[in-house]
Amino acid sequence: MQIHADLALRAVVDSARLPWLSSPAEGVSRRMLERDGGELARATSMVRYHPGARFDTHVHERGEEILVLQGDFRDAQGSYPAGTYLRNPPGSSHAPWSGQGCLLWVKLRHMQPDDSQRRVVDTGAAQWLPGQAPGLSVLPLHEFGSEHTALVRWAPGTTFQRHRHWGGEEIWVLDGVFEDEHGSYPAGTWLRNPHLSEHQPFSRGGCTILVKTGHLAGRSGEGP
Repeated sequence: MQIHADLALRAVVDSARLPWLSSPAEGVSRRMLERDGGELARATSMVRYHPGARFDTHVHERGEEILVLQGDFRDAQGSYPAGTYLRNPPGSSHAPWSGQGCLLWVKLRHMQPDDSQRRVVDTGAAQWLPGQAPGLSVLPLHEFGSEHTALVRWAPGTTFQRHRHWGGEEIWVLDGVFEDEHGSYPAGTWLRNPHLSEHQPFSRGGCTILVKTGHLAGRSGEGP
């Protein structure tokens, strides 16, 4: 299965327009934002656990990255409420479940083999830092090599300088409306701007976004 699989192409997906599709686990469904492969695939998805749903133990051969959007996600190592950023490195395994149900943003099979650090960040308690322009606040989540992952808050009326993305950029809009010269992207929108793309982003009403940069260079057409 291929959905926005070519990393050299720009992609914009309004997740609210996508159907919920069943997963191999009963009570777990997903909206597929991008995918390259079958059940074992490089993929970015929204994943919904109904109350009491669980997955059997499985191995993440090329890692898993999660942001808990709603509810309470759990595994044997802990409980992760809404706002938790979780990074399980290549080769890790778990058997996740949710007691009350949850909604997740998930990336699979995209990490470098030597990116071995597990990360758990409570974004509600972590310290935000000033951004590179007035009106921006940044919460760093993870970095490895050229890859950087962070939450970024945009105050209403904030504009950032025009810039080029070495290694590309991927965005998940958490709240508000993110904008650039190409369009407006409300909460629930996923964007991918490829290696060496350019834009000048802004937000008239303010927004919060999850941003990944520097992870797409030289990976066009890469399979799962």
